[in-house]
Parts: sequence; C-alpha cells; structure tokens
Amino acid sequence: MSSFSDLSRRTFLGASAAGAGALALGLTSGEALSRNTDTVRLTFGPSGGLTLIAKERGALEKSLKDQGIKVEWVGPFPNHAPTLQAVTGNSADFSFGGSTTPALAAIIAGSPLVFTQFLIYRPRTTAIIAKDGSGIDSVKDLVGKSVAVNRSGLGEFLLVAALEKNGIDRSKVNFVYLNPPDAAPALASGKVDAWSMWSPGVDIARVEYKAHDIFLEERDLDFQIDFTTWLTRRQFATENADLVRAVNAAFKAEADWASANSEDAEKIAQGTPPRYGDAVRENFLKLKRRYEIYPVTDEGFVSRLQEAADWLTERKVLPEKVKITELLAQV
Repeated sequence: MSSFSDLSRRTFLGASAAGAGALALGLTSGEALSRNTDTVRLTFGPSGGLTLIAKERGALEKSLKDQGIKVEWVGPFPNHAPTLQAVTGNSADFSFGGSTTPALAAIIAGSPLVFTQFLIYRPRTTAIIAKDGSGIDSVKDLVGKSVAVNRSGLGEFLLVAALEKNGIDRSKVNFVYLNPPDAAPALASGKVDAWSMWSPGVDIARVEYKAHDIFLEERDLDFQIDFTTWLTRRQFATENADLVRAVNAAFKAEADWASANSEDAEKIAQGTPPRYGDAVRENFLKLKRRYEIYPVTDEGFVSRLQEAADWLTERKVLPEKVKITELLAQV
C-alpha cells in the first residue's frame, strides 16, 4: 500500500508537470489544462511528407516532451484511410496528414472525427502524365486511351476535372483503377497510356520513365480538389483542447523549418534507404517546396474546402453534402 508521503509526492510531481505544460501553452499560473492525458499517439507512413520529416528529425517530439507530452509513433501506414480507422478505433490519436476526401467519406459513414489542421504543399506537382514520345501531349489526346487512377482518390478526381475542363465525356477515356505501386510499372511497361498521380510518385515517374505533364493541377486547374489534413476524434479534441493546440503548433514549427531548410528536409523525405534517386531529390530542391499550414479558424481556407467538398458531392464521389464548419475541432 502506498504511503501518504508517496501519494503526496506523486501528486506534487503531477501538478508540477501540468504547471510546466500550462506555461508552455501560454496559460496563466493556476489556469486549468484542458487535457486528460500526457501521451499523444501520432500515426506515420513511409511515403514522406511532413509527418515523416517530423518523426525522423525529432524536434517535434522534443518540443512536446518539453510541455509534458510524450509522443508515441504508430505505424507505418500505407495511406490516409487506415490511419483514420486507427483514430476512430482509439488505437491512435491523430491521422498522419493525408487526403481530405477519404476523411470526409469516413465522417459521412459515421466516424466521429474532426479536422484539427490543414496543410498545402507548394508548388504542387500533382499531374496527369504520359511518357515522352507517346503522342499524348494534351488532354484531348487521351480520347480512346487508358489512364491509371486510384479509385475515388485524387488521381481520379483530377482526371474527371481535366476532362470536364476540356469538354470531353469521361466515357471516351478508359479509367484503369490501380493503386500507385501497380500504376507506376503499368505506365513504364506501356500497359496504360497515362497516369494521374500526386507527389512524389509523379515526380519519380517524370525522371525514371521520361514522362511529361499533360495536365498540371496547379497550372491548369483553377481550384484545388483535395487537401492534406490531420484529424482526431471529436471527444478527444473536446477533452484535450490544449494538447491538440500543442500538436498543431509543433507541426506548424516543423512546416516552417522544412520550408526554410529545403536541402535538409528533402534529404529526410528521400529516406534511408532512399525511396527515389538523387535526380528526383534535386528536382525537388529546385522547386524549393513550401509547407503551408492553415488552422481550422482560417475562414478562407475552410471556404475552399467546402467548395471542394461540394464539387465531390455533385459528382457522387461523396454520398451526401457536408458542412465543413461542423467538422472542425474547437481549439
């Protein structure tokens, strides 16, 4: 049985840690922390991105530790959807910064998730590409051709938008549903004529398969369909608002570092062993990629996401309308 002095000591240490965390979060002495845990479980994947940079660099973990918050990394996960399932099932606390569309689909299906923060990588390199010498140099050249896309994902959305912009009925193009690991060799071997893909897969293909853009999202589309985002459970956000704010701030600091330190960030994103060659990394360095964070309080960004969600609903990608303002963490 614990003695009174032991209990008192633990109580004192716990209060001291909470006080330190409160000061780190900008709360005044004596103001209560809005959190019921000192551990946060963050998901990650092997495909690069800001979350992987944060995990490998270690600064995010140290920053949160200084605020009395322990980080546990959960993963790796191949894409965003299974991280959403992990968060919904309470085996993780945050999704890993992935596509908004499967997140919206999961929420519509009943997952009690809310958005905590958003990210846009710039410049964006998402594009529909074809191999050099294929004779496919514009969207109109896709008529009668096959294009690899990921079903109900950004690849498919981008192709639909490109065809609509060019007045081409989608029935005139063969949509070949392949996940990226299968689509890349299909393009390389000529089993498909083109590929609609995001970074870094599209960047790798341009170099390794000698491919060119026929429709570049940032250049040829006047709106963005899909965004990068983190989500948590609604109850977790309500009970741990200060912790959510701390995680958001840590990722914002990581984004600022990656934007200001392109060479180091690109080396980390390339991975060990490298996921792609140095030529691809050099192209990224020329782009000087920026990582732009948008909080859930940014009304302009929320309006853009609402427009994207409405576009997806009108095309039956999402089964029903959503109101983005009702899906935001109140932090």
